[in-house]
Amino acid sequence: MYLYNKKFRCLSEEIDSKKYIPAFLPLERLRVPRPVDRVSFVKDHCRGKMVLDLGAMDETAYAAKQASGTWLHEEIAEVASQVVGIDRSPLLPPDGIRTGRNAVIRRGDSMQLDDCLRSNDFLPDVIVAGELIEHIENPLLFLKNIKAIDRLKGKALILSTPNATAIHNCLMGLLSRESTHQDHLCILSFKILCTLCLRSGFEGWEIFPYFARYTEMRQRNSGIRRALVLGGEKVINGLEWLFPMMCFGYIVKVRI
Repeated sequence: MYLYNKKFRCLSEEIDSKKYIPAFLPLERLRVPRPVDRVSFVKDHCRGKMVLDLGAMDETAYAAKQASGTWLHEEIAEVASQVVGIDRSPLLPPDGIRTGRNAVIRRGDSMQLDDCLRSNDFLPDVIVAGELIEHIENPLLFLKNIKAIDRLKGKALILSTPNATAIHNCLMGLLSRESTHQDHLCILSFKILCTLCLRSGFEGWEIFPYFARYTEMRQRNSGIRRALVLGGEKVINGLEWLFPMMCFGYIVKVRI
């Protein structure tokens, strides 16, 4: 595939057709598909499945997102057969919380995933890590730990994360500004996500950009201000459709 030395060319002959590895050349054109809606995409891939939801609390917006159609854990529970959420948030009581007829969130460390699976006696079909990896001190070790769990071989991992080259990042940079949450430890790009998948030893992956959704801004405003937010979102989404590498974030679908 698109690799630049003999070592990687040998590897490229053995990999799955969905495993796209860029050549890491400065001016190469990347194969980036059109953006998708993040929540809808994840729900579609969790429908009827047993799901392990890592970082399920989304504690920075947990209270505001309930029953709004934007809390990923809640949306997954609508379509999955069973959902077990794992989170180490201090907001969680020791026994966890029941979030639906088929869903629960329990205390656990995503970096100790094998222990979490054993303690919950749970074998998922799909592991979801929505907007989590940018909060983790060692993203590569996180992915390697998942790859090393034998019982997860052949299962699906779906992770999402903000995009380093998003439109708002580029525009704000022109104004000597930056919008980054204080809990974020890294911000990833298309090529860096490919590198993480490759070095983690995954057998195949696909990367999809996802559209910006200014949900919290819409909730905080009404009337003309809310209309302006909606209008701005449509403009941004149009630009994201034209220039997918400037999307708000990426979803990575991995075969473990």
